[in-house]
Amino acid sequence: MELAIESQNFTHWIAQPWHWAVSGAAIALVLFLLNWLGRSFGVSSTFRTMCAMAGAGRKVPFFQMDVKDDMWRMVFVVGALIGGIISALWLPSAEAVAISQSTIDHLATLGISYPDSDVQGRGFLPTELFNFGNVKGLMMAIVGGFLVGFGARYAGGCTSGHAITGLSHLQLPSLLTVIGFFIGGLLMTWLIFPFLMNL
Repeated sequence: MELAIESQNFTHWIAQPWHWAVSGAAIALVLFLLNWLGRSFGVSSTFRTMCAMAGAGRKVPFFQMDVKDDMWRMVFVVGALIGGIISALWLPSAEAVAISQSTIDHLATLGISYPDSDVQGRGFLPTELFNFGNVKGLMMAIVGGFLVGFGARYAGGCTSGHAITGLSHLQLPSLLTVIGFFIGGLLMTWLIFPFLMNL
């Protein structure tokens, strides 16, 4: 009985929303360890590794690489996927993401309601947009996913590669790329996304 109570307490403790400083400190620790090991943090380069593993290097020189040297990154990505699945299935938070009332009001003007509770057991994603029955949401996910993947490779790295590793190494290209990320994010939030939602 006591073991079951302790298990419930632990599950509640780990599933609750944590302060942003915890993940910030964890990212800093990971980056320090990777720098110490002579590695650079980034996830989008695993696309290249996966293509190389599938044999793309036989056709395209860009994919000719030593896959073994990048396997640690593949393990990281697989671990992140497994962690996400564990969190979604067995450690769901009982609280919605704490966002400001002005954001909630703005989302309501776009037809996206803020969930008060997870009654349907689908998490706190806005089901008005994120569900397989919504053609608009599905198309936005597919096109957006392609643009994110292509953009990350074209820019030579994703947000984690440029904003975390690149800026910590004081690289000017990473600074310019991060500025581009913010400009693109603002344009999407205030111009493109409202336009798409009102179609």
